[in-house]
Amino acid sequence: MQRIPTKAELIEARKKLIPYIHYTPIFQSKAINQIAEAELFFKAENMQKMGAFKMRGAMHATLQLSKEQQQKGIATHSSGNFAQAMALSAQLLGIPAWAVMPSNAPGVKKAAVASYGARIIECEPNLKAREAALEQVINENHCTALHPYNDYDVILGNSTASQEIFEQIENIDYLISPVGGGGLISGTALAAHYFSPQTKVIGAEPKLADDAFRSLECGIIQAPTNTLTIADGLRTSLGDKTFFFIKEFVDQIQLAEEEEIIAAMRLIWERMKIIVEPSSAISLAVVLKNKDFYKGKRIALLLSGGNVDLGKLPF
Repeated sequence: MQRIPTKAELIEARKKLIPYIHYTPIFQSKAINQIAEAELFFKAENMQKMGAFKMRGAMHATLQLSKEQQQKGIATHSSGNFAQAMALSAQLLGIPAWAVMPSNAPGVKKAAVASYGARIIECEPNLKAREAALEQVINENHCTALHPYNDYDVILGNSTASQEIFEQIENIDYLISPVGGGGLISGTALAAHYFSPQTKVIGAEPKLADDAFRSLECGIIQAPTNTLTIADGLRTSLGDKTFFFIKEFVDQIQLAEEEEIIAAMRLIWERMKIIVEPSSAISLAVVLKNKDFYKGKRIALLLSGGNVDLGKLPF
C-alpha cells in the first residue's frame, strides 16, 4: 500500500536541505526558443553540488537517519550520480559510505565517488549483481542502505528542485523530467500537484530504455528489455513507489531516439554554453521531437545532471 506525502512534508524537506544544497538557476536561450517555437526554461541541476539533482534526495534521506545510523554509515548501488551524491552527503556529515557500482559505470563518476571518500565495490552491470553486492556490504558493515530512487525520503528530497522552479517561474504549462528509476519525476510530479496543479508533468525516456513508457501504457511495471542507451543515468527500472506516483500524477511519457538525445545535448552545449549529460538532454529532445504538441507553450525542463566523461563525448 503506497502513500502520498503531504504538502507539509515537501515543505519540511526543503527547509532541511537549504544548508546543504545549491538553489540552482534557470536559464533560457532565444536561439533554442526559436527552434522549438516555444518558451523554454532550463532548471540547471547540472550545477547542483556533485553535478546532479541526486544530491537533493541522497542528502535528505541521510538527514532522516538517526545519529546512530549515521555513525555506522550509508551504502547504495548506483551507476554513478546517486553514488556521488551519497558519498558527498556522507563526507559533509563526517560518516562512512560504500558505493556498489557496475563495472561499466563512467570513469568520471567512479573518480568523483572516490574523491568524496566513499569505498567503491565494483560488480557486474546488472541489477541482480548490484543488489547482491550491496547486501554483502550491509551485512559486513552494519550500515544503512539508501535506495537511489524507490524511497519516500529520496523522492521528497528530489521534489525540492521543482519547488524552486515554481518560485522562479509562473504559469508553466508543462514540466518535463527525465525518467530512469522514477525518483526525479516522482518528486517533480508531487511538487506540481501541490504547488502548480495546472502544470502537466511529462516524462522523457530513451526509446532504448522505454520500460516506464510501456509500464504506464499497460498499468503494470515492465522490465527493461534493452538498456544500451547513451543516457546511462536512465538505464534503471521503476520501483513500486515511483511507478505509483507516475500513474497518479504524470500526464504522459514521451520517447526519444539516441540520435535525438545526442543532437539535443550538442545544442545545449553549443547554444547555452553549459555542460549536460545525455540523461539531461533528453528533456529537450522530446520537446524538439514533438514541436506541434509544445508549440507556443511555456515549458520548464529539468537538466538533471552534468557529469560527463569528456573523453567519450558522442559528438
